[in-house]
Amino acid sequence: MTVVETTWQDDVRRLARERDAVVLAHNYMPAEIQDVADHVGDSLALSRIAASTDASTIVFCGVHFMAETAKILSPDKTVLVPTDEAGCSLADTIDADALRAWKAEHPGAVVVAYVNTSAEVKAESDVCCTSSNAVQVVESIPVDVPVLFLPDQFLGAHVRRETGRDNLHVWLGECHVHAGITPADVRRQVAEHPDASLLVHPECGCATSALWLVGQGDLPADRTHVLSTGGMVDAARGMRGGTTLVATEVGMLHQLRKVNSTTDFRPMNDRASCRYMKMTTPELLLRALREGRDEVTVPAGIAARARQAVERMVAIGDSGSGE
Repeated sequence: MTVVETTWQDDVRRLARERDAVVLAHNYMPAEIQDVADHVGDSLALSRIAASTDASTIVFCGVHFMAETAKILSPDKTVLVPTDEAGCSLADTIDADALRAWKAEHPGAVVVAYVNTSAEVKAESDVCCTSSNAVQVVESIPVDVPVLFLPDQFLGAHVRRETGRDNLHVWLGECHVHAGITPADVRRQVAEHPDASLLVHPECGCATSALWLVGQGDLPADRTHVLSTGGMVDAARGMRGGTTLVATEVGMLHQLRKVNSTTDFRPMNDRASCRYMKMTTPELLLRALREGRDEVTVPAGIAARARQAVERMVAIGDSGSGE
């Protein structure tokens, strides 16, 4: 009798069929998790896929707030995350109590929450945004109405720069990984690769510096792009050869290289790795499928209010890519 050996990837696909599950993986996941997933993308795009799929179970390989967003948009589906210990340093910079206190200091202000926030924070917000549509969302608010933008200070600085609003108050939060990609990294890498293109996530601590260098003429505007992760994939598809420096979490490079094998994609900082994103392993993914762990739930009242904030964003216009 012939014994057919199976790989862990085979086991993932078999267990997913048995559980009527779809496996989603964020762009920052380890490469082997991205490659076994049914869909790879940014958190909001994956949550939309979760809402539209016929599968009864969503296995979200990402961090906890991402699985929460999928649950908010798919309240009747079971949502699993391979480990509920996978948090987010940016989302953790603000909670619902802190937001309520901030709102009390600015009565009448409109609260704009980046999707990289907990369900409780979304529920206390007026409208959500993504990194690709944050400017559009803020511009939809009357100019005489103050805005509380949270939680990322670098994305907030980008929005303030683009809109010119002086009544935009920004929460001083940051993603520890993106904050660690510094202006010094940009200067060093650009000096080493003067002909390279730049893909810069607006959460990065180097985003303002990169745009300043463009203004000074030290970087060409046509080769410097501040983009969401989904926007980076779109941009990569249109590139032809050369070197591109990428300022975001290093897991992103796997997708960029998959969609474009002719361009040399290099990390702006090769230490920009998120330990929370790297918590998902093949073993934990298999455990989630076998045992139904770890299930993500959001109280109905919080989910309903958070869903309103997301829906208001969509009503403003095309919400584009997520983080």
